[in-house]
Amino acid sequence: MAEVPSGVKTVHLTSVHPRYDTRIFLKECRSLAANGYDVSLLVADGKGDEKKDGVQILDVGASSGRLARMAMTTRRILKRAIALDAAIYHLHDPELLPVGLSLTRRGKQVIFDAHEDVPKQLLAKTYLGPRRLRLISRLYASFERYACRRFAGVVAATPTIGDKFLAINDQTVVVNNFPFLDELESDMPWDQDRDSVCYVGAISATRGIREIVEAIGKAKPSARLILAGAFAEPNTEEDVRSMQGWSKTEALGYIGRDELREVLGRSAAGLVTLHRTPNHMESQPIKMFEYMSAGIPVIASDIPLWQRIISEAECGYCVDPHDSDAIAAKIDELLSNQAEAKRLGANGRRAIEDRYNWTAEERKLLELYATLTGQSSS
Repeated sequence: MAEVPSGVKTVHLTSVHPRYDTRIFLKECRSLAANGYDVSLLVADGKGDEKKDGVQILDVGASSGRLARMAMTTRRILKRAIALDAAIYHLHDPELLPVGLSLTRRGKQVIFDAHEDVPKQLLAKTYLGPRRLRLISRLYASFERYACRRFAGVVAATPTIGDKFLAINDQTVVVNNFPFLDELESDMPWDQDRDSVCYVGAISATRGIREIVEAIGKAKPSARLILAGAFAEPNTEEDVRSMQGWSKTEALGYIGRDELREVLGRSAAGLVTLHRTPNHMESQPIKMFEYMSAGIPVIASDIPLWQRIISEAECGYCVDPHDSDAIAAKIDELLSNQAEAKRLGANGRRAIEDRYNWTAEERKLLELYATLTGQSSS
């Protein structure tokens, strides 16, 4: 394990994510701060500066609209980043790649944290038209390669993303977005009937919200759906609120981690029935592992990678995400056989304890930082 440096200054930068983002703040920033780094997090939410859990959160101010954010916010972030004069700068948004190049030209070490495969993600934005999408995707991929070859390192959120970037930058490490061991485990007993299933995270059409609400409408009368997250598309929200299943839906909006533990503790299963978009096909959605961490079974899309994880752990079922009847059938099956739901949930929890947890991922992050700061490792 790499020796821990003392007070090495590092700055994480995001113009998009919330200040308490699970991957950025709760995991990476807090882990680095707990291991001796001087950590700042630059955000753009208009909520002001604060220090939390050893991390200095610095706000450059919010901008209204995507164009203003990409033009003005990135300039403010760059100006503040330069003033901080850190040893390492860790970027979390594709639109900050130019900021990273500017810092690199100033002799700084820059890490790009690839949360998603952006060129594939762009191909799913069907409202732009297929020809334009392919062009934008290719242009972005070319710029991404150009920038990341010049950075000191890349942190990839999944093995597939890691394979892509390893061909671009040999200082690429995979830091999976796995959950903390003890954060979401509930003490709520399974001996009381649970009549709810839940969906946690950003809500959109490609994340399967229409099929989920349709499925809960088809499930048995006592079945309920808990939604914990914000709608990304106003038109989609308006659409699903008019569906029959909405009367059986409890929409909580964005919730904190303590509330999330409570939601998972009263759910009989967690849903992650995202559509088979190019980006989703190789992703590892954190919500799937959070359901497992909480000890509840998973109803997931029949994406091959997810099928392998769920089959190996024997912790739930995979279905066609476009088939609301199939989703409803699995909801009914788990609500009607809670002993089986408890067994599958316990299997998932065991897999988290054995393999899919933040402890091992934190070690890889610390080793990358130790390499970049010239610390010895054993």
